[in-house]
Amino acid sequence: MPVLLAEVVEALGTAGGIAVDGTFGAGGYTRALLAADPALQVVAIDRDPTAIAGGQALVAEFDGRLRLLPGRFGELDSLLAEAGIAQVDRVVLDIGVSSMQLDAPERGFSFRSDGPLDMRMGRDGPSAADLVNDADETVLADIIYHYGEERRSRAVARTILETRRRGRIETTAQLAELVAGVVRTEPGSHIHPATRTFQGLRIAVNDELGELVRALHAAERVIGPGGRLAVVTFHSLEDRIVKQFFAARSGRSAQGSRHLPGSPVETVRSFRLVTKGPVLPGEAEIARNPRARSAKLRAAERTESDVPEPLAALTALASLPDAARGGHRR
Repeated sequence: MPVLLAEVVEALGTAGGIAVDGTFGAGGYTRALLAADPALQVVAIDRDPTAIAGGQALVAEFDGRLRLLPGRFGELDSLLAEAGIAQVDRVVLDIGVSSMQLDAPERGFSFRSDGPLDMRMGRDGPSAADLVNDADETVLADIIYHYGEERRSRAVARTILETRRRGRIETTAQLAELVAGVVRTEPGSHIHPATRTFQGLRIAVNDELGELVRALHAAERVIGPGGRLAVVTFHSLEDRIVKQFFAARSGRSAQGSRHLPGSPVETVRSFRLVTKGPVLPGEAEIARNPRARSAKLRAAERTESDVPEPLAALTALASLPDAARGGHRR
């Protein structure tokens, strides 16, 4: 079930033109956009070959109004240029792992069913098993601490190293079991103790935060004046990046004071906010779809401003900070 579907469609508006679904998945947002606006064409992007193959029926159903492009949404401007498209009217990004990927044991994203420790969205590059079995203790601890927000990251990393000395860790069940032996379940919590470790590894394997930063800047370059960008996130790391991007690009970030030495920083306002804060799912939606409970939608409209330089601070925010190395973990 696509999350905050009606809210996304409303935030993007209906006025024909071209929309980009940068994270196609099972096609929920794409279908809703095409159904809501008969004059709209959609270009949908996904790095997962399974999603592209599964979307062919939707291409046929909407007869010429939908085009699927394989690739990373962080490169959406380049993918569009290769397809002969210089400017679009709307972009939607639904960040993180899709339900299809979570529910397929052979993809290795979830510990609910045992499967190979893979986690690769695009089926290319090093897998989670490669990372778990080859990375040193400090790197593993930093990934689990920063991307997974797991306070016991050092203990988890140490246990991984001790375990892999006896043999490779190859399955989701193996990893979940060893993490559960180190991380205690919080009283009253229904969250599995391995949840944060799996999140951290998945984000690292797929460079999800780096992709998000690149996608925000790419969308800024291709959306025409009056066009809109809507982003749905599912955890605090993603939402922080989107919030700071929109704050900086709409002029809401703290600026230099005219009373301090030096000239005030001139802000280029390339977006104006459509949502003044995050739009959250209602109780009815959460009851229908528990995966929606942590979702947040933020949207903004492109101004006529030129495209400013990429925000280096966001790239730093998406990376493992030096501050994560040291005595913060137990």
